[in-house]
Amino acid sequence: MTFAQKLDNIITKNNSLLCVGLDSNFDNLPEEFKSQEFPQFAFNKHIIDLTHDLVCAYKPNSAFYEARGADGVAELKMTCDYIRENHPDIIIILDAKRGDIGSTNEGYVQFAYQYLQADAVTLHPYLGKEALQPFLDQKEKGCIILCKTSNPGAGEFQDLSMDPPSEGGAQRAGDVDKLYKTVAKSVVTNWNTNGNCMLVVGATYPKELAEIRKIVGDMTILVPGIGAQGGDVEKTVKAGLNSQGRGMIINSSRGIVFSKDPKEEAKKLRDEINRYRTII
Repeated sequence: MTFAQKLDNIITKNNSLLCVGLDSNFDNLPEEFKSQEFPQFAFNKHIIDLTHDLVCAYKPNSAFYEARGADGVAELKMTCDYIRENHPDIIIILDAKRGDIGSTNEGYVQFAYQYLQADAVTLHPYLGKEALQPFLDQKEKGCIILCKTSNPGAGEFQDLSMDPPSEGGAQRAGDVDKLYKTVAKSVVTNWNTNGNCMLVVGATYPKELAEIRKIVGDMTILVPGIGAQGGDVEKTVKAGLNSQGRGMIINSSRGIVFSKDPKEEAKKLRDEINRYRTII
C-alpha cells in the first residue's frame, strides 16, 4: 500500500485531517512520566491511547529523542513500534528535516524507513532533487518537502525573488517569483514521478498556503503551526483544502500533548477542522 492510499484510508476511517505532533520534550513531561523507566515512550503511549480514533497521523520530532542520546532514540523506536503494532492504519511521520548528499541520505533512508518504519519523513530541498533521490525512490513512502515553513524567520530565504525554471528547466527572463513557489513548482512538476511527494506549508502563512495550493493541485500538504504557534484554523482549512475536501495533514503538537485534557483538545480541533471542511 502506498503512503497516499494509507493516508486516504485513515482520513476516511477517522474522518480526520488532524496530526498530533509527539514533541515529547523530556523537560516538559509531567512528573508522573519522568519517573518511569521509559518516560518519553510512556508519555507517548498515553497520548496515543487517548487520541488514536481522532487523528490521521502522528508526527514525532526526532530532535526531542536524539537529545537524550541512545535512550531517547530507543524510545522513539518504541513509540513507532507501538503505533504500527496497535494502530497500523495511522500514518507515522518522522519530523527530522533531513537533506544531505546522496550517499549520506542512504543512511537517513535506512533509519527513517527501515529502522523506525515510518511512513514519511520531512526533507530539506536545498541540495536539490539529485541529493534527495534515495528518498524519492521509495515509492511506497512519503517525502514531505519543506516549502514555506511556519517559523517567523521563514521569509529570510523562502521569500527571495528569483526567476523560476520553465517546464524544460531553463530560466524565463523577467518572470520573477518567490523561492518557495519555485520549490513547489519543481516538486510537483519534476520531483513527484512516484506520486509520493508532499510539501510543508505553515498555517501561520494562509495567503501563501492558498497560492501553493493553486500550484500543486491536489497534492497533500503537511501544515504545522496550529496551536502554540498561532495558526488560524478557519483560514488554514479554507486556504489549503484540495478539490476532494482533503489534501491536508494539519498538525498540532504542544497545544494537544501538554494540555490538561489531550483527548478533548484533539477532538475539539478535529471537529473544528471538519466544520470548515463542510462549508468550503
